[in-house]
Amino acid sequence: MHDVIIAGGGPIGSRIACKMAEAGHSVIVLEKKDKIGGKVCCAGILGRECVSRFGINEDVILRWVNSAKIFSPSGRLMKLWRQDDQACIVDRAALDLSQAEKAMAAGAEYVFKCTAKNISLKPDRISIEANTGGEKSCYDARVLVVANGFGSVLAEKAGLGKAADFVVGAQAEVETKNIKEVEVYTGREVAPGFFAWLVPTEPQKALVGLLSRKKPENYIKKLLSSLKKEGKINDDNVHISCRGITIKSLPKTYGKRLIVVGDAAGQVKPTTGGGVYFGLLAADIAAESLSEALQKNDLSAGSLAKYQKRWKKELAKELRVGYWARRLFERLSDKQIDKIIDITIDSGLQKTLLEDENLSFDWHGRAIGRALRKNALTGALAAMKMPFKIGSK
Repeated sequence: MHDVIIAGGGPIGSRIACKMAEAGHSVIVLEKKDKIGGKVCCAGILGRECVSRFGINEDVILRWVNSAKIFSPSGRLMKLWRQDDQACIVDRAALDLSQAEKAMAAGAEYVFKCTAKNISLKPDRISIEANTGGEKSCYDARVLVVANGFGSVLAEKAGLGKAADFVVGAQAEVETKNIKEVEVYTGREVAPGFFAWLVPTEPQKALVGLLSRKKPENYIKKLLSSLKKEGKINDDNVHISCRGITIKSLPKTYGKRLIVVGDAAGQVKPTTGGGVYFGLLAADIAAESLSEALQKNDLSAGSLAKYQKRWKKELAKELRVGYWARRLFERLSDKQIDKIIDITIDSGLQKTLLEDENLSFDWHGRAIGRALRKNALTGALAAMKMPFKIGSK
């Protein structure tokens, strides 16, 4: 019997596996894919803070960026720029593989083509019923970490519920014509309530994607066709990938002999759908909490509740503010988005935010709070009859 089973071999699961194995615990990772490092529906943008804090390998970084172009629904351009690099674009497949290799080097065991199906809680262990390579299998451990992403059936079967709010991301890899900056597009005809992106990765290559609550494939096909007509991409007949993204965390992320981490727990930026950085932060908190519980041999729900208390101390406010901003943005019409972007540029708010060194690429709540203290913007929102109370329903 292992100390820890981790369901999911993505960067979050592998981070926990590495930390737990380094602490001397026996770890087994169950991964449904046949290998680590396949294609992932993700733009792969990580802030400098994330890269530095978690020692992301340089060889998985495709390029650094210090600017982005944001287009309003009417087409007005707002450019964000800082002298120093703010973020990087990583090869997500390479990042996943790098994280898994670190875990394996530390002693974690990986089982591929393994889909966890059910949980059975026993007095001294937790058992996972799975399908491994087409055959029924069972794995036992003292504790289970659910880190297998959006829509995890394990969290639901453990009685922790399922995603209370989610969106769908759609993305395609394309050939481009000299696109050097990240471009972001807004508008009801592009990605209603959300946004779309064109992210250059390698020379003459980029990722085109968007978030939507419904019909993401229809919207991305329209976007691809539009970008081709503009001469930004060479071909719009490309493979499109889709995946769900939780934008609201589970109310409870722990139980007896079990915790939930990363996308499966909803530890995702509600503003952008990015889950790597917050997931990695929660992964380290999870590893610390699990090590303490294993050493004390107390894997009760009460003991593992410390994990949730700790990650919420780190992330809860940011997630709450981000979710409020997300819901507000979804209610805006194209004219209202145009007006907000106009005010941001014309009032000098854009310049103020960019010059504030305390504002981070990764922590959006600070920028949101700073923007709402700008009289011109709050006045415009008030005229639109938008809610202001953080966390309002």
